[in-house]
Amino acid sequence: MDYRNTVEFSVKGDYALFSDPVTRVGGEKSTYHIPTYEALKGILHSAYWKPTLIWYIDKVRIMNLIQTATRNVRPIDYNSSANDLSIYTYLWDVHYQVKAHFDWNFNRPELEHDRNEHKHHNVAKRMIARGGRRDIFLGTRECQGYVEPCNFGDGTSVYDETLEVDFGYMFHGFTYADEAVREEEKCKLTARFFWPVMKNGVVSFPMPEECDEQNRRIIRDSSIKAFGEGNFIGADEFSEGGAGL
Repeated sequence: MDYRNTVEFSVKGDYALFSDPVTRVGGEKSTYHIPTYEALKGILHSAYWKPTLIWYIDKVRIMNLIQTATRNVRPIDYNSSANDLSIYTYLWDVHYQVKAHFDWNFNRPELEHDRNEHKHHNVAKRMIARGGRRDIFLGTRECQGYVEPCNFGDGTSVYDETLEVDFGYMFHGFTYADEAVREEEKCKLTARFFWPVMKNGVVSFPMPEECDEQNRRIIRDSSIKAFGEGNFIGADEFSEGGAGL
């Protein structure tokens, strides 16, 4: 399905770490083989974000061969002065094409005046063309990424001829307090999970509200930060006043 407020971009990096939460128990991290919905949404937030809108990731296309590499890491130990050593498993030489769109955050009626579709869409595309407003990270801070516009589907993926690959049970993303569609999840932090399948190099993500009930877990209560006069700049002021790039 094609949406009106669609953006398409390419993101590359030497390393990526989309960590599987199961592997963190022992203090070490191991990456999923593909980026999570939440990680790709975070990349878009680094490129352009406003509380007026919510980004939705539609598809990701895996361009390069999925390869892993292990690295020794000395994590910060807050309980001891002794040295510690962990082994993290990263993806390396990653390249993805991403297709996403935005819709309004209707849980924020106080920002209704900022729902200027044309301006937000143009500013978002301009920020992507400039490499994002903030640094781009591929899952974790030590994995620097670089974004640029692209036409989703252009170029060759090493998996174009691979009919289907199932990646098993995987973390999808978080539903934050102000993004909830379901009444029982409002003012809650909810974790979502799903079963991703890559077809000819492309993984299509379900919308957050489409994740099954048994694949959703309410983590805790969460409050909603209020935005209003004095701590918020609308799209008109952003574009005309030079607040940002």
